[in-house]
Amino acid sequence: MNAVPPTNDLSANAAGAPALGPDELDALDTLLDDLRTREEEIPQWEFCDGFLAALACTRRSIAPAEFLPMLLGDGEALEVADGEPLPLLPAFADAAQQARFMELWSRRWDEVQRQLDADVQSLDHDEAYAPEAMDMRGAIASLPEAERAEMQGQEIPSFAQIWALGFMFAVENWPDEWAAPRDKEAAQWLDDALERIVALTEDDTGKPEVCMYSDDGPPSTSRARVEAFGEAIWAVYDLRQLWKSMGPRVETLRKPPEPGRNDPCWCGSGKKFKKCHGA
Repeated sequence: MNAVPPTNDLSANAAGAPALGPDELDALDTLLDDLRTREEEIPQWEFCDGFLAALACTRRSIAPAEFLPMLLGDGEALEVADGEPLPLLPAFADAAQQARFMELWSRRWDEVQRQLDADVQSLDHDEAYAPEAMDMRGAIASLPEAERAEMQGQEIPSFAQIWALGFMFAVENWPDEWAAPRDKEAAQWLDDALERIVALTEDDTGKPEVCMYSDDGPPSTSRARVEAFGEAIWAVYDLRQLWKSMGPRVETLRKPPEPGRNDPCWCGSGKKFKKCHGA
């Protein structure tokens, strides 16, 4: 089977890499469109970006060999030894295409982690985390009338809805890593943060008052939705801080009970435990 870099260590690939610009984001959209010619259930980049943000907040570091098949494959983790390159997923045309996707993913990963770890007091700050959330309703409303008519009757997602669905997709597929901690205050913190993100998975049924697609576009999004989006961004900061402060989950080791001193020894010698391995 063909294998492609990078290894399971994302940080090594993305360290110091520049943030994705419009050209790279367009390249990602084009790449994902091509993947859909081979696999139908390839998500939009907005969904991928929400998924990526959740991985950046997950308690345990999830390696590409584990998350890439969940996002773009059959969900079965790839068997890859530490330091070894990833096998080629069926959705990719060739090793070069998969390597290009992972390069762009790694750069976005680096950017998101840097933003979430920055000390920002306002979401207007240059270093604040900015999800790749789309206002599809605004984009369609800005089209010429003839093109808008072609979209008539189609279900159009609300602003940031696809991003939130991608985030929760990761949460739901690694439930052990998102299980509530024993500490009641931390558990409430987790629950509150997730509720703010789940709120964006619902339709925006409020009165359209602003356009998130362009400054002068027709109204497509309610002000309540814009406020909920801001709350969801702060929720991502909270989740990142929560799991970083707690560290990876520690597995509890349970020692099997030893046989009584007068019981037969577990080794099958026929002797009593006290005369054999219990001596």
